[in-house]
Amino acid sequence: MKITFLGAAGEVTGSQHLIECGKLRVLLDCGLFQGHRTECRHKNETFACIPTELDAVILSHAHVDHCGNLPGLFKAGYRGPIFCTAATADVADLMMLDCAKIQEEDSRYLMRHRATNLPPILPLYTIEDAEHVARLFEPLSYGEWHELAPELRIRFRDAGHILGSAITEMEFREKGDIRRVVFTGDLGRRKLPVLRDPELIDDCEILITESTYANRIHPDPGDLKAALLKIIREVHGTGGKVIIPAFALGRTQNVVYFLNELYNSGELPKVPVYVDSPLSRKLTAVHSQHVDILDDDAQKMLHEDEDPFMFPGLRYIGNQQESIALNKQPGSMVIIASSGMCENGRVVHHLKHGISDPKNIVLIIGFQAENTLGRRLVEHRPYVRIFNQEYPLKARVETLNGLSAHADSEDFRWWCGHLGRSSGISQAFIVHGEGEAAQAMAGILHDFCDHDPIVVKRFQTVEV
Repeated sequence: MKITFLGAAGEVTGSQHLIECGKLRVLLDCGLFQGHRTECRHKNETFACIPTELDAVILSHAHVDHCGNLPGLFKAGYRGPIFCTAATADVADLMMLDCAKIQEEDSRYLMRHRATNLPPILPLYTIEDAEHVARLFEPLSYGEWHELAPELRIRFRDAGHILGSAITEMEFREKGDIRRVVFTGDLGRRKLPVLRDPELIDDCEILITESTYANRIHPDPGDLKAALLKIIREVHGTGGKVIIPAFALGRTQNVVYFLNELYNSGELPKVPVYVDSPLSRKLTAVHSQHVDILDDDAQKMLHEDEDPFMFPGLRYIGNQQESIALNKQPGSMVIIASSGMCENGRVVHHLKHGISDPKNIVLIIGFQAENTLGRRLVEHRPYVRIFNQEYPLKARVETLNGLSAHADSEDFRWWCGHLGRSSGISQAFIVHGEGEAAQAMAGILHDFCDHDPIVVKRFQTVEV
């Protein structure tokens, strides 16, 4: 058996790993590389595997760094099955269509500002490509073994990362032997709202594991709900707004779920709440369609509340005109809008209209990368540039951590420790992590592996 690491190796983007066993070729994930435009363009256009020779793709979950280049794979000739959970298929469909729309819009924008004698800048793929990919999904249930070929069967276990995310257990038949491979995808956290905790695995020979936050410990997510209530009560008294930049997938649903709990307990002030993101609205609807895989607390809520993502006073904004009207609407309100790093989307317009009012609060609930508007807000710059114009930052900026969907060092020790004690791990390969995090993961795994864990590099091939 050979494993070649084609992406998310030494970095946290572009997840893609090729397993070759006998004549079988299986690709784990097919994510977009994200970062510097020119460098990523080349990475995303070039497949190190041969798409037409792949027998199957196994998709761990629907974040774009894991599923976002499936339309590119289709464009390059792949026509085989894509195995994933039912919820992942539904979420990935929306995420890929959104990516394709952005690709086409970027292409049109760049062409308008490009000299006519230069070659055209085409999208990586089109909406049509994304629509074709959706037809290749073959959803599989959690917890049951599924035979994909005479040489391979797989079982999905809940990864607890986002809706539908899965740890994949694989059993390859090679020369009469069974080779058991486990791929974590992105491992989630314990005790997060909405999602079930990651499932423990009892048996593994070869482990391929992410390591994004293996070198840190996250705050307790429960603290965020109390802090959110305190902030909303404050603006209710002053007539201000709470503006929450939130990723459309995951964070938005977490915040709405918290607010629903506060409404049900009678603690939430009578302040209108608006989710202003078409993609968030669609993704939240998918969550409502898959309530059967939500955690125990959500199941208890469903006995009294048929929709944990809707309550009186909450409204999902549809068109652009309704979004613009919010900036002219008087009185207190909560606006949850994407994107999470404040670089694009409707939240940028709300920030433009709201950050110079000292009655308002900007609530940051996720990591803000360098050189983003979100990072400049977190740094409390006196002035910030939005749409090429400087605005004084007079609104209060609060940062509440605790909703990261990635396992931290304690979660990894719990999960890997159980796996190591139950069966031991012959060999572990560490992906989806930058230098310090990946090395920290190697340290966590050291006591549970027969051989030293390996932090892999891109294009590295190992024979196991």
